[in-house]
Amino acid sequence: MNKLLIATNNKGKVIELQEILKGLNIQLVTPKDINLVLDVIEDGKNYQENAGKKALEFAQTSRLISIADDSGLEVDALNGAPGLYSARYSPKPNATDKDRRDFLLENLKDKHKPWNAHFHATIAIATPNGDIEFAEGNCYGEIISEERGGNGFGYDPIFLFPELGKTMAELESEHKNRISHRGLAMINAMSILKRMLNL
Repeated sequence: MNKLLIATNNKGKVIELQEILKGLNIQLVTPKDINLVLDVIEDGKNYQENAGKKALEFAQTSRLISIADDSGLEVDALNGAPGLYSARYSPKPNATDKDRRDFLLENLKDKHKPWNAHFHATIAIATPNGDIEFAEGNCYGEIISEERGGNGFGYDPIFLFPELGKTMAELESEHKNRISHRGLAMINAMSILKRMLNL
């Protein structure tokens, strides 16, 4: 069975990608599964550069086809921030997801509502010989000031889908993976994956 390395050390992303990809006839491998310790510095100027760098470094180090993503939350009232820096959006060192959510809400408190926002994800799939392809996904909603739901990570508890009346963290995993930025990017990446893995 073909192996695919999920090129991230983020447990939340690993769980999401494992659920999204479970229908494929492949063996999903995490860095931990193969005792791979690799910390890629995300210094790209955009999502594609970061995702591509991660996928390529993991693929070349492990000699396995690798999939990586870079994603971010873009809030209209903050001119697209935190965007590329969503995972590092806090003045605190070693900040938690809660610290980042609190900092975002602090920066929004004087802005007019609704706080329209969208999540963006770019997925990169790389082979050990350096081939790399990309897919993208976006989902739209708004930021709310109270946290709701326990199924998710990052900014999920304060990202509301107005038409559903639920935050990303209130959705069941299967529903979330159909409409989330990462889920939509994975749907767009499926044909690339199948071709690269000869499925």
